[in-house]
Amino acid sequence: MVPLSFADEEWRTDAGRWLFWPRENALLVADLHLEKASFFATTGQMLPPYDSRETLERLALAIRETGARRVFCLGDNFHDSDGPDRLEPHARGMLCALTRATDWVWITGNHDAAMPDALGETVGGTLAEELELGGVVLRHEARAGETRSEISGHYHPRMRITARGRRVVRPCIVTSQGSGGAGGRMILPAFGALTGGMDAADPAILSALQPARAIDAHVPAAGRLVRFPLWRAAA
Repeated sequence: MVPLSFADEEWRTDAGRWLFWPRENALLVADLHLEKASFFATTGQMLPPYDSRETLERLALAIRETGARRVFCLGDNFHDSDGPDRLEPHARGMLCALTRATDWVWITGNHDAAMPDALGETVGGTLAEELELGGVVLRHEARAGETRSEISGHYHPRMRITARGRRVVRPCIVTSQGSGGAGGRMILPAFGALTGGMDAADPAILSALQPARAIDAHVPAAGRLVRFPLWRAAA
């Protein structure tokens, strides 16, 4: 795991896809997009129907590696609000085992805003639109103008990097340093196995994190985080 400083605390990450909060013994992930393949199948676009299994296997591994007792999923947990009903038995069993083993919170996103209140009775966990924990707001989409410390998802940020003559794309964490008393803010990359991404320097991301003094992308490499400046306020 790689250390990361944010909101006056030390956090941990690995491969840039999840965030571990030691003080809260909590794992944070965003944009699982479970049952995305089965959603596309309903429109006639057939994809291998194993994305939920792969995503949940990744999640189970992250929980084992961190020892997290709490899990916060920051929205777009399912690709659509009917996704929980389409889970095949194996994936459903995996998810139920994870939600039984941890204190699990589903924060809703734009894809799954209408998830049923009875979700906890079928796959476990509790629902919330957003919440504040230890002085940090957890929500799906960064709110422009937010002055508190905030962690969100939604944008699926990633970096295009040239290394040893090859261009590669890596998921990344984007952070901002607050301006005028605003707290630091963070956008997590998509965790799901079947998710694309947006360039970390896209104007939509930079705008969502205002007001800010600086915005950076962080990419894990060789046991450390490499920082890439994305935007700086005028002097």
